[in-house]
Amino acid sequence: MTSSNTVEVRNIALSTPESEIKDFFSFCGKVTNISVTSNAENKSATVTFEKETAMKTALLLNNTQLGSSTITVASQTADSGDSDEHHEADHRDADELTQEMKPRARILAEYLAHGYVIGDAAIERAIELDNKHQVTNKFVTTLQNLDEKYHATDRAKATDQSYGISTKGKNFLTGLGSYFEKASTTPTGKKLVNFYTAGSKQVQDIHTEALRLAELKKEAHGGSAYKAAGLESPH
Repeated sequence: MTSSNTVEVRNIALSTPESEIKDFFSFCGKVTNISVTSNAENKSATVTFEKETAMKTALLLNNTQLGSSTITVASQTADSGDSDEHHEADHRDADELTQEMKPRARILAEYLAHGYVIGDAAIERAIELDNKHQVTNKFVTTLQNLDEKYHATDRAKATDQSYGISTKGKNFLTGLGSYFEKASTTPTGKKLVNFYTAGSKQVQDIHTEALRLAELKKEAHGGSAYKAAGLESPH
């Protein structure tokens, strides 16, 4: 039985565990089911997402390296990913951020920050889809609405800790990786705002954002995030 939210993944290295496959595709959005089969040469998987948006983001990962192999990713329904899949209601009535709401350019930057190799053609396609469906504008509006509701920026200005923030507010903040990122008065917050509100994105902008995310990871966890993520510091 096929699902409109399912992708077929082939040519996965035998050494790649199921947990890594799930982690890889979780950047696209919530994974509801994953089934992995093996033969003598490699593995294949079907990955089902909660939302169609995530499935169409996953299609951008065709010919991307996972582990030691270059995988192929295709829809079970041969969907090209061109339709408008970022639903207005998801953004307008959002009580917290979800991965599916993010612009695809941002999601691919997160992949890069974690050391995955994403081709420029995939990044260009992500930028094209974001622009076509005005995903970035919708996402910025969601940020503004949530910030007004939970006063995230004010809280981030007042304290270096997230104590006192409501559970839903905390989910919203951590959904961006760190509540510092949402605080438009902080240096990292200003960079985040610039990334989302600047004009047409270019491939290099995505690589720059990936380096910034890697630096945030370094600050949050210590050690060299550039080395851990396979990235070189621009400095």
